[in-house]
Amino acid sequence: MNRFLARRFAFSLVTLFVLSLIVFFLGQILPGNVGRTILGPLADQQAVDALNHQLGVDRPLLVQYGAWIWPFLQGDMGQSYIYRSPVAAFVVPALGHSLKLAAVGFLLVVPLGILGGVVAALKVNRPLDRVISLGGLSATVLPEFVSGIVLILIFGIWLRWLPIDAAWPDGAGPLIQLYYLVLPAMTLVLGLFGYIARMARAGMIEALDSDYTRTAVLKGLPWRLVIWRHVLRNALLPTITVIASQTGYLIGGLLVVETLFRYQGIGSLIFNAAKAKDFPMLQACVLIIGITYAVATLLADLLYSFLNPRIQMGDGQ
Repeated sequence: MNRFLARRFAFSLVTLFVLSLIVFFLGQILPGNVGRTILGPLADQQAVDALNHQLGVDRPLLVQYGAWIWPFLQGDMGQSYIYRSPVAAFVVPALGHSLKLAAVGFLLVVPLGILGGVVAALKVNRPLDRVISLGGLSATVLPEFVSGIVLILIFGIWLRWLPIDAAWPDGAGPLIQLYYLVLPAMTLVLGLFGYIARMARAGMIEALDSDYTRTAVLKGLPWRLVIWRHVLRNALLPTITVIASQTGYLIGGLLVVETLFRYQGIGSLIFNAAKAKDFPMLQACVLIIGITYAVATLLADLLYSFLNPRIQMGDGQ
């Protein structure tokens, strides 16, 4: 187990290093000039050049990368080009907002996805199975801006049950905030329900056809007890990995959802930073998302091994 964790941790570090390189160098090819973006189109070229020199964006790329990544490793995310303030002052609250929205979406999609997969497996090849499977996968392939607009039209404009944006009033309590987050969270649910339900369905079908399920039935155990004690525990193990792999999406794939619903999370922060060529902000946000994804994947591996002690973390895994 220790060797397995060490390998996964080392792999995560390599992945984050590659991610830092990708986001840094891709950020450099974004159109526009940093100094010109900050000072405006009417600014004198000498003032633009002086600002670029002050910010250090005219230095060699490798020098800029080292000047960014080394302080970041020590906890310093740098200074925002646009706001001239520490990046952490914007990233930390935005991450908190995104985590709040992701938590609501997570609490909705996980039980719904698992329940849908279990019901589909128990009714395999029947109309209800086809409705859940095809409906979930159809919703998955829809872009978030399409499903989000449809939900806004139905629940926000036609029925007027939910607010069409997630900007709750100042001083709102937890229940009021939850009320404003339901609609964007439903957009996330539509995007993830199909994956989780499909995996839960496949695991349930495999577990229902296993020898230990047949043995439990032959012993005369009630069907509900067989499902609860013997089938679900083993059937849902692969689903854990799928849920963890989607955690990164819940945190980082919120760009469209947060922009559509005017929610001030890390997704909208990335969008605004990319438009303004605010490299420290952009790089810090993407790397924070990568760290969140790596931690979620590692925790999923630990949970998987805990729920299934028969798994041997050998050198070949």
